[in-house]
Amino acid sequence: MASKCYCIALRKAERRVTSVYDEALKPAGVNIAQFSLMRTIEREAPVSLSKIGRLAELDRSTVGRNVKVLERMGFVKTLHGEDQREAAVVLTARGRKVLVDGAKLWDEAQTTIEKKLGVVATRHLRTLLQTL
Repeated sequence: MASKCYCIALRKAERRVTSVYDEALKPAGVNIAQFSLMRTIEREAPVSLSKIGRLAELDRSTVGRNVKVLERMGFVKTLHGEDQREAAVVLTARGRKVLVDGAKLWDEAQTTIEKKLGVVATRHLRTLLQTL
């Protein structure tokens, strides 16, 4: 029996959807959370951890941990920001290549989800999610 709890239903769906993207992005060497974070960095660079947190709706400590992982992977680097108390993050050449390679893989994951749901349901889902 399906749960009547919206939160549980959404979390289960989120895990299934995430696995589609993670599997698709495997050849690029990142998961969907890392790919999304790198896209945010690419759009805003150089960008502070605080701003990334606001844009991604994540707390700064989570962003900091995730950026450190990407830094160890060689995909981003941190620089001194305008304010010496805050680091600025930019993509490395290797990180930019991951985004280029991953874009096609991400598109394939999008198509997989859209095929599974259908055009009408996909449109409704976007509308519902934006409402939240």
